[in-house]
Amino acid sequence: MKRSRDMEKRSEINSAIEELSMLVIVKPEGNHKIAHIPTKPFLSLCYLVLQVIDKIGPTMAVLRQDVSQNIKRLEVMHELNPSMNSNLVEILKSEATKGKARKRSSCSKAFLWLTRSLDFSSALLQSLENDPKKDLEQIIQECYDATLSPWHGWISSAAFRVAKKLVPDSKTLMDLLKEKDENCETLKEKMQILVSLLVPFLEDVHCILKIYNLDRIKST
Repeated sequence: MKRSRDMEKRSEINSAIEELSMLVIVKPEGNHKIAHIPTKPFLSLCYLVLQVIDKIGPTMAVLRQDVSQNIKRLEVMHELNPSMNSNLVEILKSEATKGKARKRSSCSKAFLWLTRSLDFSSALLQSLENDPKKDLEQIIQECYDATLSPWHGWISSAAFRVAKKLVPDSKTLMDLLKEKDENCETLKEKMQILVSLLVPFLEDVHCILKIYNLDRIKST
C-alpha cells in the first residue's frame, strides 16, 4: 500500500522507470529451464501505461478498456494461485499444454495484447521525445500503424480512425506528463530513459511470445 501511495506522488514516467529498473526477465539457462517474467511487476508496469493512455483523453478509450480488461484477467489468474502464477511464462506454458492459449479469454492472449499496448506506448513516447512539437494526431497514427494496426481487424481499426480525431495537441499531453515545475527538457530526458529500458525488455518478451506461437495472432 505504501509503495502504491509513493507511486501516486511521482509522475507515471518516473514510476514506470522504477518498475522497469526492477523488472528483470530471467532467461532459460543453467538451472532455469524456463524463462521468468514476474507477474505482479509486469502488471504494475501495465497499470502505469494505462495512466499515460488516460492522459491522452477519451480518444484512447477503446485501447484503455482493452488494457484494463487484460490486466484484470491476469490479476485474477495470479490471485487464484499467487505462488504458481507468479511467473507469466509458466501461465503461457500451462495454457499451451492444455490447448487454451488461443482461446478468446486466455491469459496468453491478455499477455500478448498488453505487450502490444506497451509497444504502442513505447513508440509514442519515443516519437514525442524526438519531436514534442509534432502534430499528436500524426504521431498516434504513425505509432498505431507500426505497432497495433498489423494485428487489428476492421472493427478495431475503424474505432481507432474515429477516435484519433479527438486527440489533444502535443504540448497539452507533454504538460500532463510533467511533474510539478518540471521543464520540457527534463521530461524528454526521462522519456528517453524509459524508452531505453522498454525497448530491450519488449524484445525479450516478443522472443518468448514467439516460442509459444503467440506472436502472429490477430484480433477480429
